[in-house]
Amino acid sequence: MTDMTDALPVLLVDDEAQILRSTALALRTAGIANVVTLSDSREVLPFLAGHRVGAALLDLNMPHIGGGGLLEQISQAHPDIPVMIMTAANEIELAVRCMRMGAVDYLVKPVEKTRLVSAVNRALETRSLRDEIDHLRQGLLSRSLNKPEAFTHIISENDAMRDLFCYIEAISRTTQPVLITGETGTGKELFARAVHLASGRSGEFVAVTVSGLDDTTFSDTLFGHKKGAFTGAESKREGLIASAQNGTLFLDEIGDLSIPSQVKLLRLLQEREYYPLGEDQPRISNARVVVATNVDLRKAIEQGDFRQDLFFRLKPHHVQIPPLRERIDDIPALVEKFCERAAAELDIPPPAIPVALYQLLNTYHFPGNVRELEGMVFDAVARQRGANLSLQSFRRAMGLDATSEISSAAKTDSLFNVEDPLPTLKEAEEALVQAALKKADGNQGIAANLLGITRQALNKRLIRAREGEK
Repeated sequence: MTDMTDALPVLLVDDEAQILRSTALALRTAGIANVVTLSDSREVLPFLAGHRVGAALLDLNMPHIGGGGLLEQISQAHPDIPVMIMTAANEIELAVRCMRMGAVDYLVKPVEKTRLVSAVNRALETRSLRDEIDHLRQGLLSRSLNKPEAFTHIISENDAMRDLFCYIEAISRTTQPVLITGETGTGKELFARAVHLASGRSGEFVAVTVSGLDDTTFSDTLFGHKKGAFTGAESKREGLIASAQNGTLFLDEIGDLSIPSQVKLLRLLQEREYYPLGEDQPRISNARVVVATNVDLRKAIEQGDFRQDLFFRLKPHHVQIPPLRERIDDIPALVEKFCERAAAELDIPPPAIPVALYQLLNTYHFPGNVRELEGMVFDAVARQRGANLSLQSFRRAMGLDATSEISSAAKTDSLFNVEDPLPTLKEAEEALVQAALKKADGNQGIAANLLGITRQALNKRLIRAREGEK
């Protein structure tokens, strides 16, 4: 399941020393390194009183306290611990009785290694998901973060983003994959890095963009190769999965991955193992996999471009990043931060930011999201000559100054159908005011800026309109 140094251990309890050794070895060679063994069943409850465990595997027939008795006591005192029963008795009634007492699985000796590892992994996932739900519930109720430092590189004061941070902190504790989706420019890699930082993993954060990689290049990049695996392979190469050991592997633009490569990624996620090119012995991976895309994966599945089984393997933890236009309250903080960065890079004093700039930006839909805003600010800082940041650069980037090149006749034709009667000046004014208010989502300051008048002038027009209705 995981080799994280702080992962909860698997507790094995059996009075036969040989069974304990072989079972522990099978788990460790499968990548489940944190295993604790006890041969005396009387030591189990005192051990659990002082230690947290991820799952417990109990032999059913033991002297002193049998596995059934331990199962009952653990279920009552530690209901969060998934318990598995292992016995030589292949009896359906006994298995049913154990499951009713709270066991999550029933294994018959001798247990095949694949069956053993699969059962333990499922039990650990069950414990991980229980912890995640508890942590998520606590975080959303309190809206507090235990590791706020994991999110300092994401600039936001938005409530929805705060809830998203709480969710990320909750799922960061699990080993399940994380799917991050969002429009271009929303900062998906920043969120992937936040998952890694919040997890506390001791390994590195390793990022790679998989778009445009053919299957061979994908396999070589991630899995590596041995010397002589193919023409030109003059030396052994470790892949990025090995570099991400005990850490996080981030695969960006996963929606563009080829189908053969998707099959290999699915195996990595399901089995936690991979084959370097030219080798026939699998290697175990404990890297947390985080993927990101701006592609609609459900539509890609319908079109045959993305495997449905891989999608559902990635889907349990889904981070959907809202576009900038849905969190315009973040614009002031983003502009200030980007101004500081741009000024530092250009080695100039940070310019003053006029309030009118925020009003202007709040009316823009930002198809390129935060990345587009950053580019706007950097360009404006580079162009500015006075103490204040000029709005002209932003208006040009937003396409607003292009209207100056349009003839007044063309403007009139675009506003009114020449075949229809023209509205009166009063009717036109009222229509423009209402259109500006709608575009500004009711914000009178922004609407006034769109109309090119002061807020006081807009208020007078609104008052006249209301008085005229009486």
